[in-house]
Amino acid sequence: MASNDIGDWYRGIPQISKYWFTGSVIVPIAARFGLLNPMYLILLFEPVIYKFQIWRLVTSVLYYPIAGPKGFHYLINLYFLYSYSTRLETGIFDGKPAEYVFMLLFNWLCLVIIGFCADLMLLMDPMILSVLYVWCQLNKDTIVSFWFGTRFKAMYLPWVLLAFNMIVGGGGLMELVGIVVGHMYFFLMFKYPQDFGGVRLLNTPQILYKYFPNRRGGVAGFGQAPASQRRPNNDDNDPGRHRWGGGGHQLGGN
Repeated sequence: MASNDIGDWYRGIPQISKYWFTGSVIVPIAARFGLLNPMYLILLFEPVIYKFQIWRLVTSVLYYPIAGPKGFHYLINLYFLYSYSTRLETGIFDGKPAEYVFMLLFNWLCLVIIGFCADLMLLMDPMILSVLYVWCQLNKDTIVSFWFGTRFKAMYLPWVLLAFNMIVGGGGLMELVGIVVGHMYFFLMFKYPQDFGGVRLLNTPQILYKYFPNRRGGVAGFGQAPASQRRPNNDDNDPGRHRWGGGGHQLGGN
């Protein structure tokens, strides 16, 4: 019965999110059990440029060391990936997989360039946070819940994660990079054309529509960021309220 539930849940993941989620599970587990050498999965400039180990550009986004205390952080990454990638793919990108693939490709390419410049070898954290950031900007007034029942608008969530990792993990660079890349996409795709009256600088290449054609039933008017709607803070029965992870479950709560 449990296996059927897991199978139904997995089959219910949208197409693009399912590919990304599956790769982010298979690659780290294969490395953990010695089927893949982690040193061949991380992003390194010389092997990519001079030895043509092009696969590193992709595996650096999918791989994360899961042994020891990093295992919990990896599980949180998977949760964020599934939750916010699914929300985007079934939200503003519903029925338009080519546009969603283009967003992922844009964020990935920016992260690879930054990774080479800043000597970042693992890109899973910033890649996931860049997608989370876009969702938060498109749903900025949605109320989310964090640890110990704290609640705030979604627009603050990336910054809360940045501060949390700086305090608890002593890091923050990966989160900051993810925020920067996510903001680049959001600004160029939505904010600059709408709020500043500029031309759209990002356009989905036509070749992506060939491999990821639009489906009927998608959200009309893609490219127009939804208007923010302020939600009441004192109505726990509000069906439109998004909690941390959806379904009423709070990450880190009791």
